[in-house]
Amino acid sequence: MCSFCDQFKITGRKTQPGKEDIDKAIENSYKNKSSTTKISKNSEKIFKELAFFGGSFTAIKRDYAESLLSHAYGYIKSGKIDGIRISTRPDCINEEILNFLKSYGVTSIELGAQSMVDRVLLCNNRGHTSEDVRHSSRLIKAYGLELGLQMMTGLYGSEVKDDLFTANEFINLTPDTVRIYPTLIMWGTRLHELYNSGEYAPANLDETVQLCSELLRLFNAAEINVIRLGLHSSSGISQNLVAGPWHPAFRELCESKLIVDRCIKSIKELGYEKKCIKIAVSPRTVSKIIGQKKSGIEKIKKLCQKVIIEQDNKIKDLNFVIKELI
Repeated sequence: MCSFCDQFKITGRKTQPGKEDIDKAIENSYKNKSSTTKISKNSEKIFKELAFFGGSFTAIKRDYAESLLSHAYGYIKSGKIDGIRISTRPDCINEEILNFLKSYGVTSIELGAQSMVDRVLLCNNRGHTSEDVRHSSRLIKAYGLELGLQMMTGLYGSEVKDDLFTANEFINLTPDTVRIYPTLIMWGTRLHELYNSGEYAPANLDETVQLCSELLRLFNAAEINVIRLGLHSSSGISQNLVAGPWHPAFRELCESKLIVDRCIKSIKELGYEKKCIKIAVSPRTVSKIIGQKKSGIEKIKKLCQKVIIEQDNKIKDLNFVIKELI
């Protein structure tokens, strides 16, 4: 087992899903009209996917996987969903598996790559190599499926340069989506033992926000959609977290740092220091530029005589326009 894994503790779920769970998930999504929908990359159509997460789907027993997929496929044929998303290990993908998955309407596959540094993968007992990630990624894309890659920052034996290397290797593989998970220490894992013995110390929250905001910048520049940044809150997290950079609004912290740092850089480049300025942002970006406890806007105000934040629906999220007030 890899050093950080305990899916039951992370998800808070102690039983494997069955057909009734599929029915419940789809029924709830139609009630909420949001939880399993996304905008298709290639059109404006609302694209509805059923997702199987929390483990390596292609590593489970074939008859069990087939029972889940065949039941879900019925919803595709009825038009209630458009496809199926799964997550799995990079070493559990081949042509036979992909043919099997496509026959049941699987449209997206996410690989738990975690790192592209073989030394780090070995330290954490991942059981696969960086070449497995490259090979499986190319196969998935060759089969016309959406590719997602998942990475973890701050793993045992990893340094900041290793995480940046992983991000750039991901970019070279041109995935459709990326998930970034800072490493957390869960009770009873090997990482917990390493933490107790003093062999492993997790990065603190500030360091992790600094790193992940840079990763977000890299992926945004490459036009790769980061669909998750940090683990979602769950009963498993709250009950079993020992240590690590967890925050309920982790993505907000990273996006806030990203836009505030860019804004400060622009102010200096434009020569607007000690002047009165107006910063126009999208409505969704207002809270991010202000920051938690107004930390973001206070940093900007230290540079300028006066700062006004204006909402503009025409500006994309995380972008801004700065003008001097005359």
